[in-house]
Amino acid sequence: MFLLKKVFQLRDKANPELEKPFLDHLEDLRLMITRVVLTLLVSMLVCFSFQDQLMAIIRKPVDEVMHIHESKMLPKDVESLNWDQARKVEHAMIGLEPATAQHLLNQFDEKTRKLVDAVRLLRASAVLPVEKRADFLQQAKADQPMAELVTTLLTNGAKPDIDAKGNLQMMSVLNPTEPFMLSMKLAFFAGIVIAFPLLLLFTLQFILPGLHSHEKKVLWPALVIGFGLFLMGVCFAYFGVLPRALTFFFEWGLSMGVSNDWRIGEYVTFATQFTLLFGLSFELPVVVMVMVKLGLLTYESMSRTRAYAILAIVVAAAIITPTPDAFTLCLMALPMILLYEICIWLAWYDARKLRRQEEVEERERMERLLNEPQEE
Repeated sequence: MFLLKKVFQLRDKANPELEKPFLDHLEDLRLMITRVVLTLLVSMLVCFSFQDQLMAIIRKPVDEVMHIHESKMLPKDVESLNWDQARKVEHAMIGLEPATAQHLLNQFDEKTRKLVDAVRLLRASAVLPVEKRADFLQQAKADQPMAELVTTLLTNGAKPDIDAKGNLQMMSVLNPTEPFMLSMKLAFFAGIVIAFPLLLLFTLQFILPGLHSHEKKVLWPALVIGFGLFLMGVCFAYFGVLPRALTFFFEWGLSMGVSNDWRIGEYVTFATQFTLLFGLSFELPVVVMVMVKLGLLTYESMSRTRAYAILAIVVAAAIITPTPDAFTLCLMALPMILLYEICIWLAWYDARKLRRQEEVEERERMERLLNEPQEE
């Protein structure tokens, strides 16, 4: 309640001519929340129909990390694409009659057929103790190159499994409802991204009510800039920072001897929250300029406390970024510091424009006073 009162006081301070009682402020808040909820519901329903595409997008960074690691497990003479094809062929042969399976295998070249045999032996050898694998390969009539290939794959930890769609099986769910809830979660986060301009508009309309006509003209370009900054932060996190963070955690787990069998639900939560936090952090200019508009910040106060603001940005970046390395921290902190510097100059420009406007109004007032007829 105390926080609401402070927000309502700021609204009245920004628009002294349109001061409202407490209940009217609550009605405006209810209207804003209703608009936000309805907008999110519509955008969520739209995104839900594209759940397969959304899953492919959100899985792309972790798939690349896993595939890079998988390619490191293969011998130098085995290419990653050939190995993936061999696993898909071997997966397709499961459950087929021997003659049908052999006919399918004959459709591929000799190199692929040998790799398919390697996948079979790898799957069978993986369930045996280490000391029994050599005898198994010998009894399976594997020639020396094949036995060496399978042994190398076992030693490096290569995986023969793929999922029902032919992709490398890397993540799983642990209860029946998790896939559906996962689709809902993806649709929700994607809905926030595509509906962000409207969400920002409703928020600004609540915080800054009673805008003048010339201020409303500036509002739409500001929304475009705000949405652009949000998308810039999301894309920067998705393409630049998230793959580095996943690689760090994956390699850290390997260094500790831990199997990186990540759950898809926990990964999606991590990836979506991580990218959204980056997107929201890039909204720093919007937040700062709103505070300047409300009179909470000025150019003088921002320039005077620049060092403290930079320290706060670095601390916030250290909390948001999940990895402890300095490079990832800089990827988060430097853009925010640059955006804050831009905010300082925007505040200076806004103060100068306001000062000039006041000078013009004062000059016009003095001219009117001088031109008024004097009483005799």
